[in-house]
Amino acid sequence: MMVLASLSTALIAFVLMVSGNPVSRVMRVHDRLEVVPTGFAAAEMARSETLLHLRIALTARNITGLETVLMSVSAPGSPSYGKYLSLDQVKEYTSPSVESVTVVKAWLAEHNVTNVAVTGAYNDLLSFSVPAGTANSLFSSSFQNYVDLDSGERIIRTQQYSIPEELESHIAFVHPTTSFAKSQFGPTAPLFSIPIPNYNVTELANPVPGTCGRYITPACLQALYGIPTSPATQSSNSMSVTGFLNQYANRDDLAQFLKDFRRDVNSNTSFKDQFVDGGMNSQDISEAGLEANLDIQYTVGVATGVPVTFVSVGQSNNDFVDAFNVLISQTEPPTVVTTSYGYDEADLPKYLANYMCNQYMSLGTRGVSVLFASGDGGVAGTRQKQCTIFVPTFPASCPWQTAVGATGGINPEVAASLSSGGFSNYFPSPDYQKPAISKYLTALGSTNSGRYHASGRAFPDVAAQGEKVIIGYRGRYGLVEGTSCSSPIFASVISLINDRLIAAGKPVLGFLNPFIYANPQAFFDITAGSNPGCDTNGFPATTGWNPVTGMGTPNFSALLKAAGL
Repeated sequence: MMVLASLSTALIAFVLMVSGNPVSRVMRVHDRLEVVPTGFAAAEMARSETLLHLRIALTARNITGLETVLMSVSAPGSPSYGKYLSLDQVKEYTSPSVESVTVVKAWLAEHNVTNVAVTGAYNDLLSFSVPAGTANSLFSSSFQNYVDLDSGERIIRTQQYSIPEELESHIAFVHPTTSFAKSQFGPTAPLFSIPIPNYNVTELANPVPGTCGRYITPACLQALYGIPTSPATQSSNSMSVTGFLNQYANRDDLAQFLKDFRRDVNSNTSFKDQFVDGGMNSQDISEAGLEANLDIQYTVGVATGVPVTFVSVGQSNNDFVDAFNVLISQTEPPTVVTTSYGYDEADLPKYLANYMCNQYMSLGTRGVSVLFASGDGGVAGTRQKQCTIFVPTFPASCPWQTAVGATGGINPEVAASLSSGGFSNYFPSPDYQKPAISKYLTALGSTNSGRYHASGRAFPDVAAQGEKVIIGYRGRYGLVEGTSCSSPIFASVISLINDRLIAAGKPVLGFLNPFIYANPQAFFDITAGSNPGCDTNGFPATTGWNPVTGMGTPNFSALLKAAGL
């Protein structure tokens, strides 16, 4: 019986190695950067004894099959709509094979790397620490220091690494190697601060306050979108707000905000904390975070009665990945997750973008709605910058999450010029949005030709108010702007819809995009404005989907009807 005939080449190599015959490895370049990324400068080589903390991501068993499942449980009209998977069921698609774990650990052992931890929600990450000299030998690489020209911070990376040819089907990527990404954007600093006594708080708290053209408050959003004030009732319905970059959500600021702008809600209403990678949530008022306060005040203050958790993530090489791995690993994850941070797509290695995007896919198969702010630089990306080719943002460009753009004004509500939107250079356009995108591109004609990838995943998907939003910040009130306002607002609407679905014995909305594109009547169409950048006027907002406000802003009653309520 030829047992070895059924084994892969990689496993044969493992057997030979443990038999005392070291294997000669043919190395193949797995990733390469041709130039040092913009914003960094190369410095001296890393000292050979400097300890590096690395992760090898192993290939998922059947990620294509998981995508098929996602669409079957998310597409309205599908026989499997709403029949979400359990964590164990998702693992059948996302976990690596036993062979992958075995052969990769064997290769590491050849280099005396034996203290390897199997981590990740799907046991798909091999985490270990090695001296830079060992890493250079292991990956045929040259780790060196690079200086962040903005902050002066030094990081150790390599512009190229290789892996054994026979392990290419087992290893998705090694991180952080060629990744120079820094998470970016949040709301701009307060346009101005307003001491509480200097204006009429009662007027701003009234239903449909006359000041909505100057300030946006929860009452304005309730009037604009028909958001109910009645509290949610279902304890199984919950929302998580992710926080990064040492942003802390202050409970005293929230209490004052609720006291002034949600007088129908107990001002002691608060939120839970969840900490990842050494994250924390200092309650020193001087450390209150602009972004964190905004996100919490416009979830707790809009999604009345929905339990909210603030997920504070410490600064690390793996902050986004680790935050979502924690959410994924929960047997009962939140039904909605909103994040107001992101990257210019090109600043993130494609391998890492794919991995993160697949994380959102897996949450979608479990009935979780994942939302991200689209960015605040118009067609120039996360922020305004000099450019000639339009800059897509990530995670907004991932097809398995819902990207939220920004609007401003009332009567009429128009596209906010800061709202990032466009077309991905990494991900193709998914089927669920192709008809809407085709219609827009036909109307657009040759405008901006050559500046964007027309067959890429188009974003944003939806929008909400993102200008002149009033928040409590370190004991005062101020106005902020950005899609960082819009994502928690839209997420709150979805949480309230989910609450009613659960009460009616129906499944929650889960991955939103197939539902969104199938129900254009459930949104207020935004047909004016644009998102300038790169020395252009950007994309115009027109009837139907557009790359500034997506399908539009939420119409609560119409969304309820579309959801079958």
